[in-house]
Amino acid sequence: MAQTSTHRPAILNLFSAVADVFSGIYDALIRMGEANAKVIKIKQLSELTDEELAARGLKREDIVRLVMAGVY
Repeated sequence: MAQTSTHRPAILNLFSAVADVFSGIYDALIRMGEANAKVIKIKQLSELTDEELAARGLKREDIVRLVMAGVY
């Protein structure tokens, strides 16, 4: 009966660990950028008058919910 063994060199394990760290950092930066864009949109809509919001079919109390859900 033949046996096989899979052995990854330590350098590949180290490379994989470093790649995972950078991938996590990249993902965090993307999430921060997306969150910042939503905060800016909420601020822009909040600065509109009630009449301007109504013309867009919005109510002031719905701004945060709609923007965070990606509807607006």
